[in-house]
Amino acid sequence: MRPQELGTMRLKVRSAVQHAVALCGAITLCVVVFQNFAPSARSEGRSAKALRSLRLSQGWPDRAPRSLGGDYELSVGVEANLIPDEAKKEEEEEERRRQALTQVATATTRPQTQLEDIFITVKTTRGFHRTRLHLLLQTWFQLAPKQTWFFTDVEDEEYNRKTGGHLINTNCSASHNRRALCCKMAAEYDAFLHSNKRWWCHFDDDNYVNVPQLVTTLADYDPLYDWYLGKPSIRAPLEIINRDNVSQRISFWFATGGAGFCISKSLALKMMPIAGGGKFISVGEKIRLPDDVTMGYIIEHLLKKSLTVVDEFHSHLEPMRFINTDTLARQVSFSYSQYGSEMNVLPIDGLDTRLDPTRLLSLHCQLFPHVSYCST
Repeated sequence: MRPQELGTMRLKVRSAVQHAVALCGAITLCVVVFQNFAPSARSEGRSAKALRSLRLSQGWPDRAPRSLGGDYELSVGVEANLIPDEAKKEEEEEERRRQALTQVATATTRPQTQLEDIFITVKTTRGFHRTRLHLLLQTWFQLAPKQTWFFTDVEDEEYNRKTGGHLINTNCSASHNRRALCCKMAAEYDAFLHSNKRWWCHFDDDNYVNVPQLVTTLADYDPLYDWYLGKPSIRAPLEIINRDNVSQRISFWFATGGAGFCISKSLALKMMPIAGGGKFISVGEKIRLPDDVTMGYIIEHLLKKSLTVVDEFHSHLEPMRFINTDTLARQVSFSYSQYGSEMNVLPIDGLDTRLDPTRLLSLHCQLFPHVSYCST
């Protein structure tokens, strides 16, 4: 054989061997891949439904409201080895469990506020026990005797008995100055912190509180969040000098105490380092303003939590005659005052004005006509 032909033959043999090796390698690779893939494919057929159930159980707690916490987190990881019948049963059971938990989540998204969840405080003084306080005991106090506490400045056995032991002597001054007002508000706040209630609502002793509507109003707000509910008595935010830097001015809203206001437990707890343990008095002295303004300063300026205006709160600073008497049942609080010989009271019929100059007895009769004195 010629050398040229021998060289050509060697090239052909080498090429054939290379192709054969490549083919064998490809076949080996296919076998390995098939062996690894086939069991996975078979198990996928058995556990597809279980895996979908697994994804449901992993995803639902992420959508659950915070109020549920970890109490409803579902166990995961056991479904992947189920046979088809078991997977189907487990999926059906998981669906029933998911629906049940979803109903629980819907029902507990916001805690259901009841009268027992509210701590009501009323600021009064010894000079008003037989007038203003006595009037409250005849009217709305009867609707919330266990939830309402009166903060005064003297021991009074008679009215402590009439309030069921709910008359608190704060040992604050009986005057109406800034420090005396902040002293009583500090006592109210500290008492709420020890009450373990969800809401604190403050009112003055010239307020009438529509207790059922107060409960209804608070039910629209979650006490697990920061809420400062009330009504301002001014048309623009209050502007004061910044006592930490007298060259600056700061502004904030505040809910007037004359109409009442409510604070959620969540917000009250955030106030504790600033106002707890009587510190509220020091804050009032620092800004040189009364109790309701000090409350707004702490919440709006220091804590940066906004006042939520509730128009159904009413103080003596607004004309009572402008309140629509057809909506009385939907209002939360009312008040009264006297300017000279003119009375600022609700324009409602009822008892004789000599017996009921404030019209609060008549208001109580309109809202709750079953009361004994209303039929006389």
